[in-house]
Amino acid sequence: MPITHVDTDALENPAVGKRPVSHLFGVSPFDRQMNRRVSHLIAGWRTGLSRPVLILQAGNALNYFGYGLVLPFEIIYLHQVRGFSTSTAGLVLAATMGTSAFVTPPTGALLDRCSAKALVVGGSLASALGYAGFAWVDRPWQGFACSIIGGAGLGVAGTANRTLVVKLITPEQRAAAFALNRVAGNFGIGAGATVAGFIVAAAQQLRSFQILYSFDAVTYAGFAVIVLAAVPSPRSEIATATDANGTGFRAVARDRLFLTVIAANLVLVVVGHTFFSNILPPFAKAHTPVGPAEIGIIILANTSFIVIAQIPAVRVVARMRRAQAFAATSALFAGALLTVLPATLIHSELAATSLLAGVAIVLASAEIAHILVLGPLVADMAPAHLLGRYLSLYTLTFSGSLALGPAIGGLLLQTFPDAIWWGGALAALLAGAVLLRLGDRLPDPRHEAPSRRASAPEVA
Repeated sequence: MPITHVDTDALENPAVGKRPVSHLFGVSPFDRQMNRRVSHLIAGWRTGLSRPVLILQAGNALNYFGYGLVLPFEIIYLHQVRGFSTSTAGLVLAATMGTSAFVTPPTGALLDRCSAKALVVGGSLASALGYAGFAWVDRPWQGFACSIIGGAGLGVAGTANRTLVVKLITPEQRAAAFALNRVAGNFGIGAGATVAGFIVAAAQQLRSFQILYSFDAVTYAGFAVIVLAAVPSPRSEIATATDANGTGFRAVARDRLFLTVIAANLVLVVVGHTFFSNILPPFAKAHTPVGPAEIGIIILANTSFIVIAQIPAVRVVARMRRAQAFAATSALFAGALLTVLPATLIHSELAATSLLAGVAIVLASAEIAHILVLGPLVADMAPAHLLGRYLSLYTLTFSGSLALGPAIGGLLLQTFPDAIWWGGALAALLAGAVLLRLGDRLPDPRHEAPSRRASAPEVA
């Protein structure tokens, strides 16, 4: 029925009319409340980042999609399809990240002098070559060769990528930028692992894995094209260090607080990130009722939670002191790792999958807090003339863990598999205790007094 008369006084001032304006147009108070909640949710996802940074993160999502295609099944592929022992397969995978870790510090030194964009492009193309080769390996030496090429590309591109992002944003945008990078990575890995899980479940044969590795190589090359075409190269700023500050890695080595942070977080990344992504899939397949498709769903639960909660969590974690956030992260990692063990006692595929999906979500909560604290902390600790070197050691935390994690986990899978989870939990608690003791020694601009904040070194 059409409206033939509208009370204009009520429209201008609802208090004058007998009915509110929302009633005249069919909008209930409940609808208004829901609209406010939706608006608040959308506002929580606003990052304020520039268009080039958003394009760069979209490219990262594509890149990580390809990586997610192969990540859960690397050991399974090399062991069950190519016939390598699990320890050899673990060492081949460790060689990839070992090489990445080896080239990371020199890359940091280059980044303090050279274009981060050029290194991102070159490293991505090297990774494309290495991972394409994995599709055709049939002997261990070939696997190690591909690992070295792909790992070198990962080390160069990963370090340069983080440095490029930091140079494209302001210090106030660091937490949001690291959060969006994590969202892009987990969205890509989760989508890739899910697709790969169903492909492998449908046809667990050589051809399926060759397609996965080939497409992974294509995404690395595609990422290089996106960076080359759509991301500007920030103007290099050559900062001159005073004699007191020093230059090079010797100056970094004198920062004992930074080295303590890096060492403790290396432990957290090994047991909290790497054991889940690289060791849980083969462990679950061998010791629980879950199969390849369920493994993909478990990883999807982890990455989906991160994608949904990472950016809104920026404001939540900002209310915590950094030492306290590290302690909470360690406790969550430890609890989740211990919860893996009961899955070996369950005979129901659905029940085991549900339990491990819950573990994945708890680990995701810990990862969210961990990344939001660690990345901006490293950037805040770095003097301007050493930014590349500090970020290279931050990258080394992840590439080093991806070398140590598969090597340690692969050996334990053959000898004492349960030790992966209770030993990892113990290590996480010890690392958290070390970081908690650092307390106020960690730079924390959001919680520092104005006088101390003003004296903090400025980071480009």
